[in-house]
Amino acid sequence: MTETTDAIVIGAGVIGLAVARELAMHGRQVTVIERNETIGQETSSRNSEVIHAGIYYPRNSLKARLCVAGKERLYAYCREKDIPHERCGKVIVAVGEAEVPALRDLHERARANSVDDLEWLDRAALGEREPAVSGAAGLWSPSSGIIDSHAFMLALQGDLEHHGGAVAFVSEFRGGSFEGDSIRLRVASGGGQVNEIEARTVVNAAGLQASRVAHTLAGGGAARIPETRYAKGSYFLYDGPSPFNHLVYPLPVAGGLGIHATHDMAGSLRFGPDVEWIDSLDYAVDGSRAARFADAVRTWWPELDAARLTPGYAGVRPKLSAPGDPPADFAIIGPVGPGSAELVHLLGFESPGLTAALATAEEVRKRLE
Repeated sequence: MTETTDAIVIGAGVIGLAVARELAMHGRQVTVIERNETIGQETSSRNSEVIHAGIYYPRNSLKARLCVAGKERLYAYCREKDIPHERCGKVIVAVGEAEVPALRDLHERARANSVDDLEWLDRAALGEREPAVSGAAGLWSPSSGIIDSHAFMLALQGDLEHHGGAVAFVSEFRGGSFEGDSIRLRVASGGGQVNEIEARTVVNAAGLQASRVAHTLAGGGAARIPETRYAKGSYFLYDGPSPFNHLVYPLPVAGGLGIHATHDMAGSLRFGPDVEWIDSLDYAVDGSRAARFADAVRTWWPELDAARLTPGYAGVRPKLSAPGDPPADFAIIGPVGPGSAELVHLLGFESPGLTAALATAEEVRKRLE
């Protein structure tokens, strides 16, 4: 027997939940299928939990546009729902004079993205704002912040369910095809039984598995689907009080934003993530990487006590660029499909996906309309 619904979202990470909520709030009957036992078990809960300002991304890119729009929506949503967050601000550091031109380039890129609240810090001003940090110059971003990502996702799930939607856990996508004006998915339950669900609209928000899901959906424009690569990022916790007043970032590196200092809502200090390209999912943190972390952090915090670093957690980012390539943008492909069937693929939603989630959901809804 085939079940029917109006819209299916594949994946209950922050992007999938935000899209499902948006559709449900606009009158769609929505079911989210999630292979794990609860929400946000992969990329959405294994990151720095930072609300980004929109500094790093090329002008007119999806990352720039959705991050800048999503940031203010996210702060407003946190206030509305009492989601723990802190608009704590961030300092980006040019360690030596040789890095100052690159920092100025970041400043210009931010302006091009309509991020107009940044403040240039010379060496003295940097020392006043972050006395523990050593650098030739800095950028102060007052609209950067942190969030309890799990509380955010719980709020999204609550809104979805309040508007008649549902999340089906331990429900793994196994394949699908277009059937006339609808899309039929095969979904395996926890007991191994495979059921069929039919919907007019399907949104692929499967994160790390999004490219695989897209290729598996027959007739879904698979020739246009880019490959998802895995970039693992480890975090180390710091056993001791934080010497920083704000988030502290170095300049970006290939594949990431550099090993930076952030704190959680309890004030605990952590460093990361680094960049390690991997072929299969692996969330173990190699303690021997602590020396590499210490060397990186000491370039801008010379007083780091490496003995206080302890392995924390790791996340894996879905990348649409290969090692050595320029950073890739988010990819939103679709809607595609025959007749009134609609299929949308969301690919490469790494950072700043958390910040951009609400704006991404609105973008998807408008495309479907």
